[in-house]
Amino acid sequence: MALLRVVRPREDGELAPSAAQRAWLERGLDEAGGKLPLFDREGQQVSPRTIQSCVEHGWAEPWFANPVKPDWLVCKLTDAGRKALTKYR
Repeated sequence: MALLRVVRPREDGELAPSAAQRAWLERGLDEAGGKLPLFDREGQQVSPRTIQSCVEHGWAEPWFANPVKPDWLVCKLTDAGRKALTKYR
């Protein structure tokens, strides 16, 4: 059975990223331009579902097309993404 990750509202009513989303978004805080990684700290590709969900919530946005792997979405952290992370830092 697959587990469904639910994005929960924070106390201020804003949506809060899941643990997987937070882990990915936090990586953009220390990168130039807020660039988000394609791979996690263990070298595994970040789930496309995690990336797409963050884009749909406005926490990340597509940055540029990857000419080597066009199916990989290269993104950067948005101001809304930074705001969503403030509770956790």
